[in-house]
Amino acid sequence: MKIVEFLRSDAVIASLSGQAAPAVLAELVRPLAASQKVDGQRLVETLLDREKLGSTGIGEGVAIPHGKVPGLPGLMASFGRSAGGVDFRAIDGKPTHLFFALFAPENSAGTHLKALARISRIFKNPAFREAIMKAPGSAEIYRLIEAEDAKY
Repeated sequence: MKIVEFLRSDAVIASLSGQAAPAVLAELVRPLAASQKVDGQRLVETLLDREKLGSTGIGEGVAIPHGKVPGLPGLMASFGRSAGGVDFRAIDGKPTHLFFALFAPENSAGTHLKALARISRIFKNPAFREAIMKAPGSAEIYRLIEAEDAKY
């Protein structure tokens, strides 16, 4: 499984403007709602419900908000970068800058977990995270994710 199988280039946001978790999650959902013809409010609610269980901020400036949505045809994702960082209640207490939102069909536990593991793996690399932070725009961020994903 490759990340580019479920992350489209038009779902990469180089500059998130939200200052709080709900606003960031809403921003991450917008390109998916527009391009995938899914209910954006439903996606936001899915992410907010998941965050109530505990933060998906995995530390080192990275969060992977995720959830399962009935009726989705397959995995879909968006990515966003916040230069200033957001308090996302990450496990290390530091601001979160890189957000990878993942949505899976309701009965896709194995696929969902594989996708989460793959995303987590590539974002463990400090040089990769730094390159994402320095990238000039969405197209370059997508290329960096594609190249890092191809290594595994």
